[in-house]
Amino acid sequence: MAVPVKPHSREPWWVGVVRSSMYLAAIVILAFLLKFSFDFIQAKSTPKTVIVFVGLLAGVGGVWLMFTFVEGLIGMIPNRKIRNTLQPFIFIGPAILLLCVYLIYPIINTIVLSFLDARSESFIGLANYQYIFSDPGILVAFRNNAYWLVTVTFFCVALGLVFAVLVDRVKYESLAKSFIFLPVAISSAGAAVIWRFMYAYKPACAEQYGVINALVQALGFKPLAFMTIAPLNTFMLIAIMVWLQTGFCMVVLSAAVKNVPGELMEASRIDGANEFQIFFHITIPYIRGTIIAIATTTLIMVLKIFDIVYVMTRGNYDTEVIANRMYIEMFTFRNFGHGTALAVILFLAVMPAVYINIRNLRQQRS
Repeated sequence: MAVPVKPHSREPWWVGVVRSSMYLAAIVILAFLLKFSFDFIQAKSTPKTVIVFVGLLAGVGGVWLMFTFVEGLIGMIPNRKIRNTLQPFIFIGPAILLLCVYLIYPIINTIVLSFLDARSESFIGLANYQYIFSDPGILVAFRNNAYWLVTVTFFCVALGLVFAVLVDRVKYESLAKSFIFLPVAISSAGAAVIWRFMYAYKPACAEQYGVINALVQALGFKPLAFMTIAPLNTFMLIAIMVWLQTGFCMVVLSAAVKNVPGELMEASRIDGANEFQIFFHITIPYIRGTIIAIATTTLIMVLKIFDIVYVMTRGNYDTEVIANRMYIEMFTFRNFGHGTALAVILFLAVMPAVYINIRNLRQQRS
């Protein structure tokens, strides 16, 4: 005998309204508590132990409660299609908000400021850009950035690829990679300090404490003030960046080289191809996508170069680069119009490399 099924009893409409109001009130109260917690943490009088405790409590517990309340509020929406559409934004919403606040808004604000005067008070149109493309000092910075762009990208990728192929054939591969990769762990400013001692100069009558000039003097030549001789000084600074980034390129390219099918290389050797032909006609075409990715990544880092130039020369002796000049315009001359205009130009210069990198990644996935 079948048991009769009771129809599902629906809650009164006011129950849903009350529950939604409770979720909304909880979200508002929690938002105020989180704001109070962040202000409390930033206060100078707050003890460090209390900062750690409140930071963990608000950063982990508070954010978890916020996700829970927002998910509960969206779960009260009767329309299933709308509910399913909004639920993913519970998790990506904070990331989108942070992206807009800390990336999209600064970009738009910088572009707006680049059309204003030095104190960001009056609209002056393209005057800042006209100044940038007519000032001799800034034109030197553009020229030097072109030197950095071509030289660093070429040598980092080329040396990284050569090292990746060579260390793959030695017995102590891990040890060799460790020595080549070691400079990557050093910051750009730290590397500049190290090489400042390497390039140090004293008059010929004095004892040289710079390693390179000590060797030059030991060989019977006169020591050189490398950082004052243009354009040699720019290429000496470029050598520091190459030293720093070659290990990174080698590690990434080494992983790609190991994925080249051994059967393909063996078949080429059987057909009579030598190692150079295998390298240029098989290895490089097979890892072309990785080479493009690592080249564009290096290119972006080079366009933003600042630390090495600032520590070594402060941009003097014709070693100026765009990022260093932007810093000088903003914080030394206090000309926000010129500084933001340089920032916009730097941003536009980086965008093609970002586009190429994204397109390359999509092609590799497809």
